Amino acid sequence: MAGKTTSLLMLLLLSFASTLLIGHSTSQNDRKAYIVYMGNKRDEVSTSSLYTSMLQDVIGSHIGPESLLYSYKRSFHGFAVDLTEQEAQKMAGMDGVVSVFPNQKKELHTTRSWDFLGLPKQVDRPTTESDVIIGVFDTGIWPESDSFNDKGFGPPPSKWKGECQASTNFTCNNDRDFQKEDFRSPRDSDGHGTHVASIAAGNLVSKASVQGLGLGTARGGLPSARIAVYKVCWYFGCDDADILAAFDDAIADGVDIISISIGGSSDNYFIDTTAIGAFHAMRNGILTSTSAGNRGPYLATLSSFAPWSLSVAASTIDRKFYTKVRLGNNKIYEGISINTFDLKNESYPIIYGGDAPNKTEEYGSSLSRYCYEDSLDKTLVKGKIVLCDAENDGVGQLLAGAVATVMQGRRPTSGAIAFPLPAAYLSLEDGADIYLYINSTRSPTATILKTDDRKDPFAPYIAEFSSRGPNPATHNILKPDLAAPGVDILAAWSPISPISPISNVNFDKRALSYNIISGTSMSCPHGSGVAAYIKSFHPTWSPAAIKSALMTTAVPMSPEESSGAEFAYGAGNINPHKSANPGLIYDIDALDYIAFLCGQGYSTKLLQAVTGDNSSCPKGTNGKVFDLNYPSFALSTPSSNSISHVFNRTVTNIGTSTSIYKAKVSAPPGLSIKVNPSVQSFTSLKQKLSFALTIKGTIDRQIVSASLIWDDGTFQVRSPIVVYEAF
Repeated sequence: MAGKTTSLLMLLLLSFASTLLIGHSTSQNDRKAYIVYMGNKRDEVSTSSLYTSMLQDVIGSHIGPESLLYSYKRSFHGFAVDLTEQEAQKMAGMDGVVSVFPNQKKELHTTRSWDFLGLPKQVDRPTTESDVIIGVFDTGIWPESDSFNDKGFGPPPSKWKGECQASTNFTCNNDRDFQKEDFRSPRDSDGHGTHVASIAAGNLVSKASVQGLGLGTARGGLPSARIAVYKVCWYFGCDDADILAAFDDAIADGVDIISISIGGSSDNYFIDTTAIGAFHAMRNGILTSTSAGNRGPYLATLSSFAPWSLSVAASTIDRKFYTKVRLGNNKIYEGISINTFDLKNESYPIIYGGDAPNKTEEYGSSLSRYCYEDSLDKTLVKGKIVLCDAENDGVGQLLAGAVATVMQGRRPTSGAIAFPLPAAYLSLEDGADIYLYINSTRSPTATILKTDDRKDPFAPYIAEFSSRGPNPATHNILKPDLAAPGVDILAAWSPISPISPISNVNFDKRALSYNIISGTSMSCPHGSGVAAYIKSFHPTWSPAAIKSALMTTAVPMSPEESSGAEFAYGAGNINPHKSANPGLIYDIDALDYIAFLCGQGYSTKLLQAVTGDNSSCPKGTNGKVFDLNYPSFALSTPSSNSISHVFNRTVTNIGTSTSIYKAKVSAPPGLSIKVNPSVQSFTSLKQKLSFALTIKGTIDRQIVSASLIWDDGTFQVRSPIVVYEAF
């Protein structure tokens, strides 16, 4: 591996991509694809015969190993296969099976962002930095991008055990229904995978922009790191079986950090493929960075919340894109979009979509107001600007012959996106003004200007779309862990993919090498890049130690400015500059997670299957929450109850050998928070000292924020504290 490359046939030098395939569900005998998860790896020689034997017991003696859609055996144990619901239930009852669940499809959930975070382009970096390998699970990669040029990279580190699957000699585990949009290789036809990979570890590329927008130097968090790309997402989505197979390979291949910007769903840790894979990655010293999800601003919408992975919310940067709409009365309204089209200040007639229903196809104004595809009357719309009552992909307006579109209903922190025609997305208030203008003017006209950018003085704050906690599986583990830039991020792109992520290449012919998009998909690789940055300084640190460093050095955010408070941003906004030297860490090892799972009600039998060892749950632990040594504190309490709870934690000194830390607690009225002991005196590096944090009192609102800072005059090690009403 040489890190970056300019040739698809040399993709090994870039990504060692394992392109992992799974057959789609079949209708024969009502079978569909299921994943049979069996925990930690066993003897590889016996796995194939074991899987076949299990299938024969469940389905019949005629079944052979060729029936397997996937066989997981490099890093853990299990397989994917087509089963009926009854066969799946029978399989779930067999010895050694941890869980059986349907193979579902998951959804995919920057130039300025790293500067905004305070990470200089030139920074003191260890010589081992180029040995760090980031595994990216996504839609593949566009290897010719300047962000992945491999000039100056040497051979791969000796720890790398992977191999490349490129377009030549390409084989599949099982045939699948490819679409014409898919490359049967790690090449990225979507753009999303290229984007997130370059955020994490792309080269420095000067004068990167979207046709002049966002002009600057594009770069990743750790430009000299290696990138290993695992293509798990295709035109129709991201299959669970593909995701689990990527974990199976990446762990065995020798990656250091895994970055996965893909949603999950289950509140059971061992029927969620990302949680399963991240657990085995953790046991092998690999931190998995995940996206929190894009279903905010509502509470309890997280898609990633396993305590052994990093869950990253989306925050803004100090650059915002604006698109102006000028009416015929010279009033100007500011919307958002990425509009590279130039109407040359020419005004066009403007019409309301609700006044132009396609009656031939029996559409009424109740639907045409939203400008759905085929809902607009082409005769009325052609050559005009259309006002629509909701955001859409712009295709309906384009196909109807509109010259441009104005959409209303945007949220205050929506990200800007591109459309296949000139467009601006306005607030409801501004949209109402334009609607009034249309209906009070004999010949209403308007024009849309090209997008411009300016500084956002209020950044950072949490994007409204970013999913919020609390943790649906474990109420006393705060999630998300932190926030990172995820709004209007410019990064590398596949030039064959339209720059509008909600459009189709048939409607948008702009071929660009960089694009600006938003989502927790973009915040996740910021977390991955900084995690790799820490790993380059501290190659022996555990995943929990790296996560602790990220969380305790995060920049605090205001609960008043982000709905959901800590459930929106966790410990705060990521701080790369301080993260490599946090002073103290809250470490967690694999046995601690086992004890935690015992407290969650998982049985000894199941956990032994998961771990492949003799792990056991002490008597009395079932249902008793284990005090995991987490770098944050969350307490769920009934609304009317008086609170009294003790958290136990242990910190490890990695700052200066002799140091005295004093506890500084910030607590709101009604809560008493005490730390015992309140002073920690360290006499050596790697020394561990424990403390208890006691919370007493009552809360007068749904979510109450507090904090603990350990301060020795040099390091300030901060942990958020959140107490909230159970719901």
